[in-house]
Amino acid sequence: MGMLQKYGAGPDQIDAMNTDRLRENFMVEGMFAPGKIGFAYTHFDRMIVGGAVPTDAPLSFGGGEDVGTETFFEAREMGIANLGGAGWIEVDGTRYDLGNRDVLYIGRGNKTVTMQSDDAENPAWFYMNSVPAGADISTRLITRSEAKVLKMGDAEKGNLRSLAMYIHPEVSPSCLLLMGITDPAKGSMWNTMPPHLHERRMEAYCYFDMSPEDRVMHFMGRPDNTRHLVVGAGDIVMSPAWSIHMGAGTGPYGFVWGMTGENQAYTDVDPVKISELR
Repeated sequence: MGMLQKYGAGPDQIDAMNTDRLRENFMVEGMFAPGKIGFAYTHFDRMIVGGAVPTDAPLSFGGGEDVGTETFFEAREMGIANLGGAGWIEVDGTRYDLGNRDVLYIGRGNKTVTMQSDDAENPAWFYMNSVPAGADISTRLITRSEAKVLKMGDAEKGNLRSLAMYIHPEVSPSCLLLMGITDPAKGSMWNTMPPHLHERRMEAYCYFDMSPEDRVMHFMGRPDNTRHLVVGAGDIVMSPAWSIHMGAGTGPYGFVWGMTGENQAYTDVDPVKISELR
């Protein structure tokens, strides 16, 4: 399979980083290539992120050579969000049909995963988050209609948004993985505003549903020492526990958020005042 390695960096190292080095350490690009499957092993709480765009033939994985175990899922769980056309995923012989924005949770102990698109001309975009797991929890499909949606923000401040929780204790249980999708409302451009920190969890953002010309300006760093990353459709940002995470788009967009760490308490955050940002 062959995974990219992303080692990240600490808050005292970003001062010496130019744009290319920031992107190398905190972004994963090129995961959604037609007919291919790709993974990146990150050292942010050992989350693996990946993308698969099956076209003419199914794509499969399950070996543990890149994670040091006999099988991939021997000590891991995973969430897979379909960000494209309709498709299906087969887990140890059981098939699950995924429409756009459906999410499949795969529990620890499974062996083989196979993915395919219903239409090669309008392929599925399968986005994957996998984290270490210490419990066996049953595989489950969570459809878009089953997600729990929260409304957040203020239209007058440009941060009105809908947050859909999929892999979450209030919707579908997991060991440590949390996963959902956020959409700014029409006319709003900011996400995760005002910003916050959660020292006990890291987070990954995958931006999608963007036009080829648009970009999101994703802000990271310590509240008093911020940096930015310019991201496009299919780009993944790794947000360490010490960093803020917020962004503004030049056009409509959505993003998948995935988290892991010490707990699954979504509200376990430390707010940051906007006036304190530098």
